[in-house]
Amino acid sequence: MARKVLLVCGILSSLLYVITTLLAAMRWEGYSSSAQTISELFAIDAPSRPLVVPLFLTHNLLLIAFAIGAWGSAGRNRALRVTGGLLIAIGVVGSVATPFFPIHLRGVEGTLTDTMHAILTAVIVLFILLAIGFGAGAFGKRFRLYSLVTLVTLFVFGALAGMEGPRLAVNEPTPWLGVFERINIGGYLLWLLMLAVVLLRTQASRQTTTERTRL
Repeated sequence: MARKVLLVCGILSSLLYVITTLLAAMRWEGYSSSAQTISELFAIDAPSRPLVVPLFLTHNLLLIAFAIGAWGSAGRNRALRVTGGLLIAIGVVGSVATPFFPIHLRGVEGTLTDTMHAILTAVIVLFILLAIGFGAGAFGKRFRLYSLVTLVTLFVFGALAGMEGPRLAVNEPTPWLGVFERINIGGYLLWLLMLAVVLLRTQASRQTTTERTRL
């Protein structure tokens, strides 16, 4: 039962992230979800920051809890153990970046905190790609194919978002940056949710087999 609770945290973490971004965008009058990044929702002096920071920290705690559950479910599945370890790392780095290294609002000169935010974000992206890559080998053909499609999506829209970077740096309009980034993050969150569902089904199947064996 404890492991099931931990695995459910994977579903809750993805849902909480999405709900947080929606509520934060509604709280900030004039914010454009299509043109602005999610990082701007918890930027220094952003009106949505007081809401986003505690909820994103909760998301990270739920992610770490899920990762522990995935690790505990791995058994001899080395790929799943590595995936669990990478998800723990994502949760830990995210818990540091969100409250301690936010970016500044557009038009404000960047400082060390902006640089550190970019570095930690790059680390998180790397861990996400590795987690999906190892997770692809943790289960059957269908989940492997789904994971590969997710990776392709992240590479394509990550590149498109990166092309908007120079515009953002000089405070020029970025009409599609928010769309590209949200497709990226949404793809990862959906993959995370599906991983949790697969693990829960696997856990239930093992439990049923064990009960039948005892009978």
